[in-house]
Amino acid sequence: MKLKPEQLAGRLKQGIAPGYLVTGDEPLLCEESVDTLRKAFQQQGFTEREVLHVDGSFKWEYLLECASALSLFAERKIIELRLGSQKLQKNASEILQQYLANPAPDNVLLIIADKLDGSAKKSAWFKALDKTGVIVEIWPVEPSQLPGWIRQRAAAMGLSLDESAVELLSERVEGNLLAARQEMSKLQLLYPDMTLGADEVMDAVSDSSRFDIFALTDAALDGQPQRCTRIIQVLRQEGTEAPVLLWALAREIRTLYAVQAGLSQGLPFDTLCQQQRIFGKRKQLVRNCAKRTSRASLEEMLQACAEVDRMIKGAAAGDPWVPLTGIVLHLSGHPLPLRAPG
Repeated sequence: MKLKPEQLAGRLKQGIAPGYLVTGDEPLLCEESVDTLRKAFQQQGFTEREVLHVDGSFKWEYLLECASALSLFAERKIIELRLGSQKLQKNASEILQQYLANPAPDNVLLIIADKLDGSAKKSAWFKALDKTGVIVEIWPVEPSQLPGWIRQRAAAMGLSLDESAVELLSERVEGNLLAARQEMSKLQLLYPDMTLGADEVMDAVSDSSRFDIFALTDAALDGQPQRCTRIIQVLRQEGTEAPVLLWALAREIRTLYAVQAGLSQGLPFDTLCQQQRIFGKRKQLVRNCAKRTSRASLEEMLQACAEVDRMIKGAAAGDPWVPLTGIVLHLSGHPLPLRAPG
């Protein structure tokens, strides 16, 4: 059974399943889901906890030994299996399926994993857990969803924020929910029983945005030049290397060029997405950007990428971050020239 994090508490009231999987790449939401599970397990008498860290040398047979071992301290036990980014090989998958086929009645299995890829979700062990247990898949809070998440979290904390405060806090902590929780806790202590505006947030909250290259390319494809400028500033301040940004931009531009070429030949968009490995929400971003950007503009951006490459290698003078910013803004639909006149 697959559940959203907000559905977990209600499902736990119906009883404890033999196994649980919490997976995703949003640390705060994963942590909170795991805490909810541990608390529910303890309330049901699972007072002992054994933690197994899975790495390259982990012996999967120990999982079965751990499940069958009698406890000296408690009648019921939590077996916490921390996968991290490890992928399960055939032997591991078979042992996990063996456990799930006949789970020990006095044990509950809690698996904690980073975000799983498509092949893992099609695996036999994942399907077995989906059938007999509960899977909580954590998805990041998108920028458009962040103000709503902050309002909801603030209300649960008894913290009153006006719209200007919500907007500024969203900007300051974008992509970092752990920082959002920390900053709201700070505001709660500094300004009890007050409705807070942008001024109070400005005084109390540090800039805790967490951006990456892919957030930048998505913002460019989505036609958000102001957000692109902000992300570029943060990436540069954090020490991101110019060649990494150049690689991501050049790849995105070549992908758009290939999609446009395929569409001009009458190929279906979904087929082109399969060929170019464009999946999920990025499909619509690529479609929209390919429609609004001319082939001549894409060729001009690729020429600008080549000039940036020369700057990075020392074959041309200049700060590569200046033309990189121009390429990003051009990709986002901002009408800036990519090359100086003359």
